[in-house]
Amino acid sequence: MITFLPLVAGIIVAGMGENKKLARGMAFGSSLISLVLALVLWKSFDVSNGELNQFREHVEWIKSLGVNYYVAVDGLGLLMVLLTAIITPMAMLASWRVEKGTSLFFALVLFLQAGLFGTFTALNFFHWFIFWELSLIPAFFLVRLWGGPQRAPAATQFFIYTMVGSVAMLLAFLGIFLATKTATSPGVFDFDKLAELGRNGGLKNAVAGDFAWKLFGFSFTAKGMCLLLFGGVLLGFAVKVPLMPFHTWLPATYAEAPSGVTMLLTGVMSKMGVYGFIRIVLPIFALQLNEPIVLNVLLSLAVVTIVFSACAAFAQRDLKRILAYSSINHLGYCLLAIFAVARSTGADAALATEKAAALNGVFLQMFNHGLTAATLFWFVSLIEQRTGGLRGLNDFGGLRKVAPVFCGLMGIALFSSLGLPGLNGFVGEFLIFKGVFPLAMCSASLSVIGLLVTAIFILTILQRVFNGPLNEKWLKFPDLTLGERALLAMPIALMFVLGLWPRLLLDVINPTVVRMVEQLKF
Repeated sequence: MITFLPLVAGIIVAGMGENKKLARGMAFGSSLISLVLALVLWKSFDVSNGELNQFREHVEWIKSLGVNYYVAVDGLGLLMVLLTAIITPMAMLASWRVEKGTSLFFALVLFLQAGLFGTFTALNFFHWFIFWELSLIPAFFLVRLWGGPQRAPAATQFFIYTMVGSVAMLLAFLGIFLATKTATSPGVFDFDKLAELGRNGGLKNAVAGDFAWKLFGFSFTAKGMCLLLFGGVLLGFAVKVPLMPFHTWLPATYAEAPSGVTMLLTGVMSKMGVYGFIRIVLPIFALQLNEPIVLNVLLSLAVVTIVFSACAAFAQRDLKRILAYSSINHLGYCLLAIFAVARSTGADAALATEKAAALNGVFLQMFNHGLTAATLFWFVSLIEQRTGGLRGLNDFGGLRKVAPVFCGLMGIALFSSLGLPGLNGFVGEFLIFKGVFPLAMCSASLSVIGLLVTAIFILTILQRVFNGPLNEKWLKFPDLTLGERALLAMPIALMFVLGLWPRLLLDVINPTVVRMVEQLKF
């Protein structure tokens, strides 16, 4: 229900033509029903069970190809379903004033939501990949048709980058399918079975057969073939997060996309890549990820992603581009923790505890960054609506004097992004660094530079936009209306709740984290 409701609703909304009011109402109503269903899942979830088997549905689909309709969630999947259900209605509210092709716009948003729900629940590669691509197509058209002046090149760059990553991942999984195929059974597509093969060395044994030396006419050892397959999957997710140097599509896409679409891109779609690293790369390719050369390169790239994206954000003058690079920076912490957790530590119980802390931090960071970043882009959207599209860092000044509520609430969201204790952004980053320092001290130490630069560029926004002399041009800059205050108060309140009571999420996700860490002992 939660996966296909947005798809059905999107088809209905797309057929409403010029009835804009009804299209908006139908789409928003569908998103609220999805939110209710996600909350029902959350309430029904067994927090004592960290296994990937809750709300399980497994039906044979194409038996000869090993394709099953297989869905279930653990703490990670449930968390991402809830995040999607929260961000989608927020994005719709931010896009309420879309007048051109309203029905199609909101239908595409619903199709995107369906793709996200499917991605976070599917456990068989075949239909997981369908949902993965389903999220890409509506996102491309939302940017291409409703974006800013440079929307065409931005949308094209977004599509090409993500499609190249998807093709590389598809080829890698086809290779895995062929390698695991036997005379009596089809190849393996189910993620849990592949994870078991990855942990016990079965994947390496599978590719040691005839398939390994026939690829492209070149000869590969089993180890080399596994690394090649790992590289294809890694590329698909590295582009999506993104991991530098595969990031160049993101700033232009976020800047040119309508703000509501940017909220979905940064709030949820960017988490698809991190989710893939945790759900697929970490369990299936743990041995390949733990190769010293591979691990050191990835840790170095994670540090580069954190530090250079923060420096790039500081160099920008467009608020959207600042927040775009900030998004890369925040997700870089997630990648740093994932790569550090992949490092083999044997049976050391103390380091296993630190791995659990780091992974708990990643889960929290994914959710908290999605909430905070989406809220910040909503504020930027409101600034654009009030100023005729202006969003430059130097276009304003002193807005706090004429719009104190607006600046106060946006300031809270900015401090959450900065990681101020008491707000939701602090807890995830704290747990990440607590766990990563004992596992990869050098990488963690260098990454702290990113925290410092983040503080500098966020305080710069506060100083340039909200404080200082009031630009006479904005003497009549309107403060938030009562309706806007009510809507924005909800995500702001959630930032405080999760900052002061992180156990609201930790109690649900920690059993899943403990299970993952236990399975990574090698």
